[in-house]
Formats: sequence, C-alpha cells, structure tokens
Amino acid sequence: MTFMTRLKTSASDLARTAVGVAFGVALTAALVGSLPTPALAQAPAAAASAPAPRADGPGPALWVIRDADSTLYLFGTVHVLRPTTAWGSDRVDAAFASASQLILEVSNPDDQAAAMPLIQQYGISPATPLSSLLTADEMAALDVAARSMGMTAAQLDPFRPWLAALTLSVAPLTKAGYDPQSGVDLLLKARAEAAGMPVSGFETIDEQLRILAGFPEAGQLEFLRSTLEDFEDASVELDKLVSAWSEGDVATVESVGVEPMRDESELMYQSILVNRNVNWAGQIEDLLAGSGTVFIAVGAAHLAGDDSVQAQLAHRGITVERVPN
Repeated sequence: MTFMTRLKTSASDLARTAVGVAFGVALTAALVGSLPTPALAQAPAAAASAPAPRADGPGPALWVIRDADSTLYLFGTVHVLRPTTAWGSDRVDAAFASASQLILEVSNPDDQAAAMPLIQQYGISPATPLSSLLTADEMAALDVAARSMGMTAAQLDPFRPWLAALTLSVAPLTKAGYDPQSGVDLLLKARAEAAGMPVSGFETIDEQLRILAGFPEAGQLEFLRSTLEDFEDASVELDKLVSAWSEGDVATVESVGVEPMRDESELMYQSILVNRNVNWAGQIEDLLAGSGTVFIAVGAAHLAGDDSVQAQLAHRGITVERVPN
C-alpha cells in the first residue's frame, strides 16, 4: 500500500489527534490565531495562569527517572483543550513544585510571532497554488469548507497542501471548544515563569515545521482531499483521547493517538513520533548525567506505545517508573 493511500484513509482524524498530542502547540496556536473570529470557539479560554480544574480521579499519568543526584519527571500533555477539561492533580502539582527546571517540546510554545514567518516559509507557495493541483470540483469543496470558517478558497490558494489541510483540521476543533490557550503546555509555562523557573525546549518550531513540510507532495494532496471529504465531522477521536489522557489511561491514548498513525502511515509515524522520541531520549540521558530535579512535559502520544520515550530510554539502560496514583 502506498504512502498516499494509507494517509488518505483517516487523515483528518489523525491530524486532529496529532494536533492534540504530537504536533507542537506553537503551530496550532498560530493556525488558530490566523482564523477569522467567527471560526474560533465560543467558550472563553481559561487564563494560562489559572489552576487546572481538578480531576475526579488520579488524573493523567506521570513517570519518574531517578539516579543518585537526579530526578526527572515525564508528563504527557494535550496541546489543545477545552477550558473545562479536568486534569489537575496533587501528584503532578507536587512533582512540578519540586522541580527547578521545565522542559517542553519547544521553549516558546506561545510565540506566534516566531511561528508565523516559519509557516509562511514552509507552508506558502504562490508559484504552485492549490488551484494548479486540485480539480475544479475539489476547489469548489475547498471554498465551501473555507467559507464555513470565514475564509475563501482564494485565501487558501497559495497554501501548500499540508498547511491547507492542517488549517481545515484545526478549525472544527476550535468550533468544538478546543483552544491552545487552555492547553497544558501554556499553563505549565505560565506556572514556571511565575515561579522564576527556567523553561527550555527539546527542539525548535523550525524543526517541527520542517517535518510537516518534508512530506511528499502527493501525500500532502491526499491529506488535503481526505480532510475535505469529512471536514464537518465532529472531533470524536480527540474527545476519546482527551478523556483517556485525563484518567491516566495510557493504553487508550496508544490505541487512539499512536496505533492509527502507524497503521495509516509508517512515514508519518516515524517522522512525527519515533525519530523525535529517540532524539529526546538522548537529551534526557544527558540530563540524567547532571543533577537536580526537572519536570519534562511533551505531547501524550510520545509517552505511549512500543516506541515511546520511555521505551527509547529503556534501550539505553535507563529505568522509567510510573508514579503511583
């Protein structure tokens, strides 16, 4: 089965779950910020400095790595959430309070000013507009989808297919009440800054965008076509994933957010998850060679499955333990 055939099957579902637990929040925030006001969620976003609503049970999973002089916590995040999602817990709060450093996927997840020029660099191609790649019927469908979020096909025409598809995937999430401003990453960053805690990142926004821009054009086009076919579908898969994450159900996070990506596209799976997990495991190994307590927060999909960050660390002889509820 070819890459583009695999990708077509459930591309928009994959995109919406990946936006939640794998793609960086800076990209999502920049895309949301570029949407016209009517396309945004009706519910007001929670202030980044506000405490997370308390989970009814133990809350999301937390892991820890220890040696003689280091304690490293691993916490899976969801980059976009509804403001009312309950995920706060005493266990996570205590781990965070004990840390002297916060590490996210990128150090500046709220920096739309940094993200937008990069999106233009990697996602805009006036020399090859979408109208030169899509049929007349497909352009008509693009215009219908664009108008539903306050735009037109003409405004999306200079976009590369991956950017048009991702923009169309994000819009229904905002209508369903999801907002990066209510996501875990920005809340943790705000807490860290309020406490004077240094914040750093495993990678840059540029590195994240180059992953998406590097997919073959044929696959990008199938991604866009699939997104157009079910543009109005509710964000059911992301709802399932968020519910599982908030309850510490890592097996369901894997089955909803990780396994479908591997089933549909090995290239996407390796590029978005595995390669980055390997890179981050190397950086975590370096941290462990130092000393102190660090709180590490990355998309929840990176902490689930056979190729997770924990699995990559195990390959290096590093033991990761789940913190008891």
